[in-house]
Amino acid sequence: MKKLLLLGMLCAGPLLMAQAYPALYNNNEIKFNIGLFLATTAVEGSYEYFLSEDTSIGGTIYFDDDATDYNGNFGIGPNFRAYFGYQPRSGFFAEAFGLYYTGEDDDTEEPVTLRNEEYSTFALGLGLGNKWVTRSQKFSLEVFAGFGRNINPEDFQDDFMYRGGLSIGFRF
Repeated sequence: MKKLLLLGMLCAGPLLMAQAYPALYNNNEIKFNIGLFLATTAVEGSYEYFLSEDTSIGGTIYFDDDATDYNGNFGIGPNFRAYFGYQPRSGFFAEAFGLYYTGEDDDTEEPVTLRNEEYSTFALGLGLGNKWVTRSQKFSLEVFAGFGRNINPEDFQDDFMYRGGLSIGFRF
């Protein structure tokens, strides 16, 4: 009888697994930066792929109809995030990002010259934020801000750039 009980426990052991979190199936997330849209009418979308419960990689692309805005009229770049929350894939996060963007100088004080007022540059930076996710792990809301340094700024361009926003997202 003891041998039969021991054999039953050995066979049932692999079937019983305790998990701290439910199985995470939604590894992809798309986001829309509604905060930036409401503040400047720029359209910014992001994609995020979760590598694990606390890290992800992603990319951002934005368009703005005013080339003289603070970060130009077009931008694209990657990012890497690390989450520090108690729930998987949410809570406080830190990110490292790169951003290639283009724009136009709006300084009209100088006399008309043959100088090209259009620019394209690449920036590297760090950001912080917080993400909240619904219980179903389908929808998200995040607030973030970042600060970066332009690698090759023009003479008329700022050495530093910033980004930020309020994004809503959908996981699939």
